[in-house]
Amino acid sequence: MSSRSWPSSPLSAAGRAFALLVQPPTPIGFDGRGFEGLPDEILPLERLRALLLAPQTGVEVRDAVWRELVVRARRDGPAWVVAAVGIALPGLRHVAGLLAAGWRGDTRDLDAELLTGFVARLRSIDVEPPRVVGRLIDAGLRAARKARDADSDAQLIHTDAVDPIAPVAPWDHPDLVLARAVIAGVLDADEANLIGATRLESVTLVEAGARLGITASLASSWRQKAERRLLDAIREGDLAFVSLRPRPQRRTGATRQRVAATQQRVAGGSRHLGTTHQRVAVAGGVNR
Repeated sequence: MSSRSWPSSPLSAAGRAFALLVQPPTPIGFDGRGFEGLPDEILPLERLRALLLAPQTGVEVRDAVWRELVVRARRDGPAWVVAAVGIALPGLRHVAGLLAAGWRGDTRDLDAELLTGFVARLRSIDVEPPRVVGRLIDAGLRAARKARDADSDAQLIHTDAVDPIAPVAPWDHPDLVLARAVIAGVLDADEANLIGATRLESVTLVEAGARLGITASLASSWRQKAERRLLDAIREGDLAFVSLRPRPQRRTGATRQRVAATQQRVAGGSRHLGTTHQRVAVAGGVNR
C-alpha cells in the first residue's frame, strides 16, 4: 500500500489500521466463550464491535468485554491497542463531531489529541467501575478539549474591559455533581441524598440516618465511603462528560418501579432530605 493512499485524518487512519488488522489470512479474534451474552465461539473483531453496539447487548456484557480488551491492550502488544481503538471508533467519531462543532482550526489536530488521550488512558484506567469504554472515551475527549481550549486562549483578543467574566469550566453546582455520580454508578441515590443533606444542608447524621432506617454511626460510615469514591471519580474526570439529558427511549417499566421504590423509601423524611432527593432526581433526568 502506497503512502499516498494512507488517510491523513487520524481517525480515518485508525479505522484503516483496524481494517487491516482484521483481514485474512491471520485476523485477530476475540474468544467469546465464557462471556454471558456473547456467542460461544471465536469472534472476528468487526463482529464483536457490531455486537457491542447492538441495543440488545447489556451494559454488563459491554463492561466485561472491555475489561478483557484493556487487559489485552496492556499485555499483548500494539495489535490489541489498535483493536481497542477500532472497536471504540464509533464512539470516538461521535465525540470528534461534538468537538469540531464551531471549531475553525484543523480538526485533525483535535482528532490526534482525542486518540492520544484514549490510548494513554488504556494504560492506567481502573477496570472495576462501570462504563469502561465510556471513561476511556471521556479521557480522550478531555485531552482534545484541553488542546482546543489552549489554542483558543492563545487566539484571544485582550481588552481593557472591566466587566465581570464568567468562570472557566470545569465548574458545576454540587447537586449536579451528585446527580452525575448517580448516573455514572459511582453513588446510589441514598448515598447522594445522604451527602447532599448532611453536607449542603442543615440535616444531621442522626436525622438523615433515622430517615434511612440506619444508625448515625452507620450513616457516617456510608457517607465516608461514598465521598471517597466520589472524590476519586472527580479526580479521574469520570463525571466530567456524564450527560444529564433525559433519555426516555431507554426507560423501562422495571426502571420506573425501582425509581418509585427509591423515592418512596426516602419520602416521608425530613423536609431538607426530601428536597435534596428531588433535586438530584430531577437533575439526573428521573422526574419527567
